Amino acid sequence: MARPRIVIVGAGFGGLSAAHALGGAEADVTVVDQRNYHLFQPLLYQVATAGLSPAQVASPIRAILRHAANIKVILGSVSGVDRQRHVVKLDDREIEYDHLVLATGSRHAYFGHEEWADAAPGLKKIDDATDMRRRILTAFERAEQAITAEERQRFLTFVVVGAGPTGVEMAGAIAELAHIGLRHDFRNIDPRDARIVLVEAGPRVLAAFPPVLSTAAQVSLERLRVEVRLGVPVSKCDENGVTIGDEHLPAATIMWAAGVAASAAAQWLDAKPDRVGRVVVGPDLAVPDHPEIFVIGDTAHALGKDGTPLPGLAPVAKQQGAYVARVLRARLAGRPAPPPFHYRNLGTMTTIGRRAAVADFGWLRLDGTLAWLLWGMIHVMLLIGFRNRLIVMVDWLWSYVTFQSGARLITGSGSN
Repeated sequence: MARPRIVIVGAGFGGLSAAHALGGAEADVTVVDQRNYHLFQPLLYQVATAGLSPAQVASPIRAILRHAANIKVILGSVSGVDRQRHVVKLDDREIEYDHLVLATGSRHAYFGHEEWADAAPGLKKIDDATDMRRRILTAFERAEQAITAEERQRFLTFVVVGAGPTGVEMAGAIAELAHIGLRHDFRNIDPRDARIVLVEAGPRVLAAFPPVLSTAAQVSLERLRVEVRLGVPVSKCDENGVTIGDEHLPAATIMWAAGVAASAAAQWLDAKPDRVGRVVVGPDLAVPDHPEIFVIGDTAHALGKDGTPLPGLAPVAKQQGAYVARVLRARLAGRPAPPPFHYRNLGTMTTIGRRAAVADFGWLRLDGTLAWLLWGMIHVMLLIGFRNRLIVMVDWLWSYVTFQSGARLITGSGSN
């Protein structure tokens, strides 16, 4: 009798969590991803700001899963799903499944202005981070060679759109790079003259955090000389800069952190999406009327215990992946299914800069040095592989002691 076939699309936090938990199961598991590495996305902004190298925040998928003999990895891009035939469509082949787990993540959302993407890229993959690093470092190089004061100021102006965790971390990291990491590297300019502007259409930064922590984060940003613009949306982005409300701000480097939309999974399944494109799933994370198909992570519209959709966070995806694996193991063994999925919120954290972070554990709220130390320890522990943990820890210690960033390399084609 043929063994059940489980296909997992996506090797992010959710997909990898499910694959890990299905290692050794009485089933043939296939993991499909368009890249050959698992990315620790919470530290991607440090690659973009020359704090870490790409290899320190990513690990090959095959190496991670090499000890699970029942799991194979396929490098490929999924273009659709045929629910009737139970096949996943790739560009050059089809993969049959008995059970399907879609963990395809999210993409940038420009709120109907896709033409802004070239001028204001976001951070989702390593290529995005190395491109942003090139843009940032090239801007300083161009400022060093600028002839007019206006041209110099445009190259020294950096705009981050969106004050969620990614935007706050990015703005703080650019400020530290300019004010500390590069302060002795140039002759014609003082990098400390860089202007970092964080734009948020809402009334406060880190809107998902309690107001007291939002205030602490904003104070930390302003201490780093980041200009925080609240309550005014961006109305235009192009190669010349951004328009904030009615004000045009010349800027050579813009980063988008204002919103995300789900992947194309809802279209593949011909399912009704929510307003950001996520697939509505049941309490067991399966698609209604299709119990063999599960959707997890940023792609899923799953409800928390308070009836609101769960956020697109790594802990949510990891817990959902582990839960779906328990459901599938129960089915394979003929056991009753586990209770409906329940997300355990262990807390959220965001760093702003040296000795500045905020942490919300529900029962405990922290900011400042203690929150920063906790953030660092937790993120090092969550990295995959002892080598990455050790190297990142040493790099962070070196940067803290010497006030230098270690990956200030301009690579790739193109320029600002």
